[in-house]
Amino acid sequence: MSSVVLDKVTKVYPGDYLAVDRLNLRAEDGEFLVLLGPSGCGKSTLLRMIAGLEEITQGDLWLDGQLANHLAPRDRDVAMVFQNGALYPHRTVRGNIAFPLEIAKSDPALVRERVTELSKALHIDETLDRRPGTLSGGQRQRVAMGRAIVRQPKLFLMDEPLSNLDAGMRTELRMEISALVRSLGVTTIYVTHDQVEALTLADRIAILNRGVLQDVGTPAQIYNDPATAFVAAFLNSQQLNLLAAQVRTPQNQYVMLDFGPHRITLPWSDPRAYAISQHTGGQVLVGLRPDGLAPVPESYEGPSFYGRVRTLEYHGHEWLAYLECGMPSVPVPEPPDPNRRVNGGTNGSGKVSGLMRRLFSGQPEERPAQEQVGQNPNSGIHRRSDLVIRLGNRPVWRAGDAAKVAVDLSRVMIFTVDGARIDPPRR
Repeated sequence: MSSVVLDKVTKVYPGDYLAVDRLNLRAEDGEFLVLLGPSGCGKSTLLRMIAGLEEITQGDLWLDGQLANHLAPRDRDVAMVFQNGALYPHRTVRGNIAFPLEIAKSDPALVRERVTELSKALHIDETLDRRPGTLSGGQRQRVAMGRAIVRQPKLFLMDEPLSNLDAGMRTELRMEISALVRSLGVTTIYVTHDQVEALTLADRIAILNRGVLQDVGTPAQIYNDPATAFVAAFLNSQQLNLLAAQVRTPQNQYVMLDFGPHRITLPWSDPRAYAISQHTGGQVLVGLRPDGLAPVPESYEGPSFYGRVRTLEYHGHEWLAYLECGMPSVPVPEPPDPNRRVNGGTNGSGKVSGLMRRLFSGQPEERPAQEQVGQNPNSGIHRRSDLVIRLGNRPVWRAGDAAKVAVDLSRVMIFTVDGARIDPPRR
């Protein structure tokens, strides 16, 4: 088993493309840590740096307390599972799983014993004499898992191993991976862009965007108490309701969030009230998950929104309603693109670029004027301003109905206009 520490790790590719930006992260001994984020956010690059397949531009990597920046991949005692399995087509299943032990010149009797035991655990014992080309996608990934596990490394690295499988096979193999890895107690870092995989597999989730770490915490912490609007929106199976509101404190009696046609108030006893009141007279972003809203009768007097049902969607296990309320909804603020800080490249002269000078000199980053807080050019209004509401498995409305929904104040998330949480998340 092994711990992994990334200390201000940065990766810059040729052409001054900044893939990972000053990232700090720790995977504890025996932990299942999931790296989650959209395509191109740097999570696979991070995994490859840990494996030694990519060089670290700046910062330190520590494996089990040892500085590992310049350790060769074979000296890191890690096993990696790739998206496509990467099996040897000329070898049987038995030969693929046994390969790492054969290279290490292990005792043949031990090799046979381990391969047999592992194939039974992975439910591929009946395929041991077949070649990869005759296997299904799920079977090939099981073989790849077996090859990684058989030599009992200190660290597992998994790069979207389930993304090429159908939904049913992903669910089945996901449960097997979780049970098997936890039974071995080996530290595992798992890359995915699938929120369900992250929530069901992880001890902790680290969310990245544009090479920048956005948030780290347990699945419950990340889902219920996200650090940014991006995290709240990304870790959501339905669209996050993100609304613009003005903060007011009428006669200092309470904190009001003014959406224009609608208003909700928070008493001063609410632990978030003071932090929100610091933005009095300014704009904030209010995040509401679809399950934080519930249909109520017209006579309901608590915090609520009202409008007209534009359409309903049937999802099999639930219905979603889209409610036109006339409130301004905004897109999720994106963090500043770190590559917009780049000023030129090495142009073949061997000179260090502007970006590299800042990285190694410790100079603060330069942000374009349009990316300053409150000046995000992407913070415009959506064409439609529907609220999305989860209705369970029985719709209570029809399209065109007038409707009223209660707002669960405990589920309300308040962010600054650039997407940062106003009240610090609890970790």
